[in-house]
Amino acid sequence: MSLMSFIKKQFIEIIQWTESGPGVLAYRYPMQDMEIKNGAQLIVRETQIALFVNEGKLADIFGPGTHTLTTRTLPILTYLRNWDKAFESPFKSDVYFFSRREQIDQKWGTPEPITIRDKEFGVLRIRGNGIYSYRLADFNTFWTNISGTRDIYQTTDIEGQLRSIILTTISTLVAQSNVAFIDMAANQSDFSAKLKEAVAPEFKKFGFELTSFFVQSISLPAHLQEHLDKLSSMGMFKDIQQYARFQTAESIPIAAENSGGIAGAGAGLGAGVALGQMISSSLANPTPAGSSGNDPYSLSVID
Repeated sequence: MSLMSFIKKQFIEIIQWTESGPGVLAYRYPMQDMEIKNGAQLIVRETQIALFVNEGKLADIFGPGTHTLTTRTLPILTYLRNWDKAFESPFKSDVYFFSRREQIDQKWGTPEPITIRDKEFGVLRIRGNGIYSYRLADFNTFWTNISGTRDIYQTTDIEGQLRSIILTTISTLVAQSNVAFIDMAANQSDFSAKLKEAVAPEFKKFGFELTSFFVQSISLPAHLQEHLDKLSSMGMFKDIQQYARFQTAESIPIAAENSGGIAGAGAGLGAGVALGQMISSSLANPTPAGSSGNDPYSLSVID
């Protein structure tokens, strides 16, 4: 190296990373046209970890603290050429910083309903959403398999992959658990815990630790929810006659706004009650098998 080349070269004396904002998982320190000076200071903050990569291979890992970079603190340097030569710096390794902060308020949801087979209602299409949080735990795995040599890697770069993992796990877990939709919706805390247990091993493959997972809501499409509400309303009454009265009473405000007015509602109320009485009586006293069936409104029970 010529004297002029040496003078033009910039030598790094302090290496550090101040996170500019949330959501950054990995950051590569800019090294273009710069080399690290022997005895330079590496500053790693409490929420960080630093990786030195030499010739594409992991050289060393530094935890929080201030580190002086010499052959004593970084043994890999003893094997690099020209460390002891005044006009050539041998240290051309890449330095990567990784955030150990918990990445909170990560949202997941079902863009399309998930089809499941419910033990009470048959085939259902459900929606769900919630939040989760995670942190980097295995930095070598994450750097090797995910972030690589990118200058910066953020949570937004991998959120689509993590969301797909969550949705696939939900579909599989629900299919295997045979838990009714109503039970899932009523016990979201238990459902969240089971999902966290199922999702965590998949996150670990990327070098992440899943620290929390919450299901905030589980719902049905509008038309299915309406049907379920009707079934719930029917379940509040002991017999169909009571339900018929309830339905007729519910229709009075609507009937009052129509041309028939309350008179129409009264007729509907009488018809509803009569129908309820007829059906209740028929269910209670079914026509015996083989009868003539002269009553045109009688119902027969088929075993």
